Amino acid sequence: MSSTTVPAPAAPPAPRRPATRVSALAGAGVLIRFGLRRDRIRLPVWLISLTLASALTLRSLADLYDTAEGRASAARTAGSPAAIATSGPRHYLSDYTVGSMLSHQMLGFTALLVGLMSVLIVTRHTRAEEETGRAELLRSAVVGRHAQLAAALAVAAAANVGLALLIAGSLAAQGAGSAGLAGALVYGFAHAGVGIAFAAVAAVTVQTTAHARGASGMALAVIGLAYALRATGDVGDGTLSWLSPIGWAQRTYAFVDNRWWPILLSLAFAAAVSAVAFPLSTRRDVGAGLRPARQGRRSASWALTRPAGFALRLHRGMLLGFGAGLLVLGVMYGSLLGDVEDLLGSLEEYRRTLEALGGTTVTEAFASMVMLVLAIVAAVQVAMAALRPRAEESAGRAEALLATGLSRDRWVLAHVTVGAAGGTLLLLVAGLGFGAAGAVATGDGSLVWKLAGAALAYAPALWFTLGCAVALFGRLPRQTGLVWLVPVYSFAVGYLGQLLRFPHWLNNLSPFGHVPRLPAAELEWTPLLVLTALAAGLVWFGLAGFRRRDLETS
Repeated sequence: MSSTTVPAPAAPPAPRRPATRVSALAGAGVLIRFGLRRDRIRLPVWLISLTLASALTLRSLADLYDTAEGRASAARTAGSPAAIATSGPRHYLSDYTVGSMLSHQMLGFTALLVGLMSVLIVTRHTRAEEETGRAELLRSAVVGRHAQLAAALAVAAAANVGLALLIAGSLAAQGAGSAGLAGALVYGFAHAGVGIAFAAVAAVTVQTTAHARGASGMALAVIGLAYALRATGDVGDGTLSWLSPIGWAQRTYAFVDNRWWPILLSLAFAAAVSAVAFPLSTRRDVGAGLRPARQGRRSASWALTRPAGFALRLHRGMLLGFGAGLLVLGVMYGSLLGDVEDLLGSLEEYRRTLEALGGTTVTEAFASMVMLVLAIVAAVQVAMAALRPRAEESAGRAEALLATGLSRDRWVLAHVTVGAAGGTLLLLVAGLGFGAAGAVATGDGSLVWKLAGAALAYAPALWFTLGCAVALFGRLPRQTGLVWLVPVYSFAVGYLGQLLRFPHWLNNLSPFGHVPRLPAAELEWTPLLVLTALAAGLVWFGLAGFRRRDLETS
């Protein structure tokens, strides 16, 4: 009789553990510390530069307008529509102390730069991370779905609060105006309010498009619209100014009324826009944007199959944006030329500064100083264009292109050519806008071509800036950010240095310092030819290094 084996009863299944739910903000603290660590160089440069801009301007205004009569004369001239459009509302003129002059003339301009800083911080820590694939790697860890955006906004807010404290401290130390510390704090935190508001705008634009440059461009367009609304509203009845964060900042009337509540408008706007950005981030895939990619043509055009045509397509949006901005900037400065004699002619200190530039009139000397500002703005675009090959290399796209029959030299030179030609075209656009508006303001039609030629004289300095970027890209690719020292230093010694009487040899270290200050000075070809030759040598030096090194990808 055979026995049967009874199988042992199966063990009961182990109880399933409930899935651990990760908080939407899990890991945000670590990402904030990481973001501050990554920006340990960028942020101090931004903060110190913006603080010095206000502090040095206050010192300069105190030296130039050291009498009540001089300040009263400046207030009368600053009440013209052109001056109001480029500065701020008329209410500042009711008590035109040195502090209120600073707030009136500088707050709108520096608000643009603070907005730019905030936009770049947010896009760098969100969309740029997704574009390179690093965000997907981070999200594979215990990181909440909103942690990255929250960390980026927190870094931007910390940078703006730090800027506010630095500006307020630097102004209070100089005893700014009659309002002292209270006015300095309002002035500083007005900047912070604008920066936080535009950081929230960037938080929305990074959800819209799949590209960091596109997100930055959309946010910068909003900043430009805000400035235009502010300028139009200030010239009119002021209604449009209340639709702009820049207008809110100027309505604090720092050193006049010292209002705090307009800053609360900026913070409420930032909170409302941020509340929209976070849900939008969950409606798209990582690396994608809410706006679907536009379906292209079935076949590429002839131009896109050539390196230069493809490079032009990549730089097209940036060129159009900078072109529009420089045209508006040139027109705004040109509209002031008719009032320059009245505004600056009675100021002996400023007159001596302008006479050092040469020229037969105060108007010509003032135009030469403005031309330097326009040229440096164009140099920013040139530097960005020259650094595009580095971005393509880091993202891994250059490797696929260079695996074809395209040589390294042709690929880099395509971007160099577009950058050089585009920068020169931007100078021409800015000069024509400056000259046309100046001709209308003064009645002198010759200013159109005179100022257009003065702008083109800065083309070799732009090419030199481009050459520096190419040399760094070819030889020291991880140090390409050093090229930004060229426009920053040139502005500091070329524009502020004239007002603050920096030693002349400092200006000689800048490529822009060797360009003849037309129309105030005579045209000299030698420095322009030398700058052109140096630019060509730097490009050759960079290309030689790029041919010998390996590609570096993220």
